[in-house]
Amino acid sequence: MADTPRPVVKRILLKLSGEALMGDKEFGINRETLKTIVGEISSIVELGVQLAIVVGGGNIFRGVALGSTGMDRATGDYMGMLATCMNAMALADTLRNEGIETRVQCALDIDQVAEPYIRGKALSHLRKGRVVIFAAGTGNPFFTTDTAAALRSAEIGADMVLKATQVDGVYTADPKTDSNATMYKSISFDEAIQKKLKILDATAFTLCRDQKMPIRVFNLHKPGALRRVVLGEDEGTLVHL
Repeated sequence: MADTPRPVVKRILLKLSGEALMGDKEFGINRETLKTIVGEISSIVELGVQLAIVVGGGNIFRGVALGSTGMDRATGDYMGMLATCMNAMALADTLRNEGIETRVQCALDIDQVAEPYIRGKALSHLRKGRVVIFAAGTGNPFFTTDTAAALRSAEIGADMVLKATQVDGVYTADPKTDSNATMYKSISFDEAIQKKLKILDATAFTLCRDQKMPIRVFNLHKPGALRRVVLGEDEGTLVHL
């Protein structure tokens, strides 16, 4: 019998954009896309990897953005946080339907549907093999879910931040518009800053660099990519010191 593959990481934080849940829809949640993502997540949970997730809300907020025109920035940001809560609930429900124990922790107080964010409880859930989904970003306006991912990864002592995208990694230019764009297999934080590569927002990127937190950028929609990342295979782009 072949040996069970051994992951090279013990605990990771996966950053999911809200747009990743849309599939081919203009906004909202595509159920089949969500089930596919959960299948990829299941493939690493079965390896014993402790998984936390930060999810964005662009897929929902995009649909109400026009209605927020003229509102102040803080109000719009709080609306975005509520959108992440809906995505977190949908993701958690699908994970539970696949038999994966999951907890949603929210940076806003919505006790009827999610636990409040408490670092000690999050760590306890992770040690028990539960997936923990962090919703509502940092709970503060003017900060993105990228920053929430960097902050939570440091708080829980993650080995790595995984940034799920719709392309295979970090490129010299946008591969969707530039056929000459080439992908980096590995790049340092300083080099990424010098080349003005937008991997995470500036606050999140600086926090990861200061905390010596490596970032792996990969294509979530590429079958098996997430599993290959945690097994240490050559997948995506590694951002490191």
